[in-house]
Amino acid sequence: MTEAETENGNPALEEASRELQAAAHDAQVAYDCIALGDIDRAHTHALTAKVAADAAMTALAAAMSQSKPGRPDGA
Repeated sequence: MTEAETENGNPALEEASRELQAAAHDAQVAYDCIALGDIDRAHTHALTAKVAADAAMTALAAAMSQSKPGRPDGA
């Protein structure tokens, strides 16, 4: 899976996937900035990685609440 694709087409899972990809990218950029000695940019990208990871957690929670087993309404 190179793009945000899920087997079941759940939009919340697709959003979580996109956010996790963004978090991974920003974390890598932060790592590279540290190696280059650019601490301010590293800090900025570390923060954006955290925000993206938090957004992924929110999307995953939404997906989990939509697919509770045994409950037809997802609640």
